[in-house]
Amino acid sequence: MKILHVTPHLGGGVGKAHAAIAAALPTDVQQTFLLLEAPRDRRHADALLDGGTAVVIARDLDDVTRHTAAADIVQFEFWNHPRLFECLARANFPALRSIFWSHISGLFRPLIPPGLVAAADRFVFTTEASLTLPGVGGARVSVVNSGFGFERPAPRPARETPRIAYLGTVDPVKMHPGFFDAIDALEDDCQVSIWGAPSIRALAAALNMQNAHRLRLRGQTDQPQDALAQADIFFYPLNPEHYGTAENALVEAMSLGLVPVVLDNPAEAAIVRHGETGLVARSIEECPALLRTLLHDKPLRERLSANAAAHIATTRTPARSAEAFIALWRDMLAQAPRRPDFAAATGATPADWFLATQGEAWSPSPAADIAAAKGTLSHFKQVFEGDASLERLHATS
Repeated sequence: MKILHVTPHLGGGVGKAHAAIAAALPTDVQQTFLLLEAPRDRRHADALLDGGTAVVIARDLDDVTRHTAAADIVQFEFWNHPRLFECLARANFPALRSIFWSHISGLFRPLIPPGLVAAADRFVFTTEASLTLPGVGGARVSVVNSGFGFERPAPRPARETPRIAYLGTVDPVKMHPGFFDAIDALEDDCQVSIWGAPSIRALAAALNMQNAHRLRLRGQTDQPQDALAQADIFFYPLNPEHYGTAENALVEAMSLGLVPVVLDNPAEAAIVRHGETGLVARSIEECPALLRTLLHDKPLRERLSANAAAHIATTRTPARSAEAFIALWRDMLAQAPRRPDFAAATGATPADWFLATQGEAWSPSPAADIAAAKGTLSHFKQVFEGDASLERLHATS
């Protein structure tokens, strides 16, 4: 089978997932990753190359057409990246068998254009939570995990005083705005390590704490396993409208035996079972009490720790995701290729592509041009510099 993966890049969780899955695939699967922009982070692309997988940077959209014509199956690694929308709307695709593997949930912004799910031959999500989207269902839709635990973790050290950690995006766009208030409200003094580069907003919230001495701002780490191994409880309350799906940090922490405390957001609730593999709070105000329970109840902490590690080891592995894709790809080979019309779902201009991920309730905001964060209006403007449709959209913000 010749599988072509069309993807904006191989950075972050997307590259990490594919590097792990590729190593678990049989030799009769021939993968090619076609990148729509030059990679800034080459770690996962280089890992694929070292394993014998082809990684190519597309010269232009005609090059995309040539590669898709030579593939048995074309898998689009989907999220709200400007280059991917340009490819879908403007490439002259031949008849093909198409899969979309969505690395956004679509539950909140960025949204998934509904017509895109219908235009694809198969649409695959990375979280079961996305199956609740309106109009989603049937045999054409499935879920394949992209977040995996660590293999063969070292035995957990015995600690008299449990430690708490958070690892991930340290900003209210992902982390719950009440994170630092919850740490402040704990009745017990404890050590809370924050792994990740804090934003200005997060730093301001931390400095306003009465008990800021509890925090250890550790910064970014390239060794998450070593960082997480220093803690016993993983405090991971996220913004209710966050953009995550696989939640790699949560899965990795659980695989090491850290007991998670999360909110009942859809993506986290699909991973953590309350009272079995962790504790799930209904609000940020409930979190201090749950953390205090874990700090003082050693038998509960040890039971949840063992259950969390066992659950991840049996459900979220590269081998399981590889098996799911192999079954999907083999099933698709039985159907005839067809010429897609993705442009009907995405629109024709960069402004259309951006708005397709925002929904009808989107309104211009001065904050939209602060930084070119991924998928923002500023990101689209940066990629399509001088585009008239985006200039008109920006003029109203």
